[in-house]
Amino acid sequence: MNFDKELDARGLSCPLPIVKTKKSLNDMTSGQVLKVVSTDSGSVKDMQAFANQTGNPLLETTQADGAFVFFLRKK
Repeated sequence: MNFDKELDARGLSCPLPIVKTKKSLNDMTSGQVLKVVSTDSGSVKDMQAFANQTGNPLLETTQADGAFVFFLRKK
């Protein structure tokens, strides 16, 4: 998937992946896609909840090389 910005949140525990995702999205323009890579297993549920609460669509969630990869579109 094409993306405009990548956030490496590997090694960070809840709530830091979400906090950094929010900060990264704030610096982006509407329609841009953010790729987030996290090793925190709780981030799967957290990222979905964050997307629902903020209205930034979670486009895709995958798992690769021991990490979770999320693609969010800035609303």
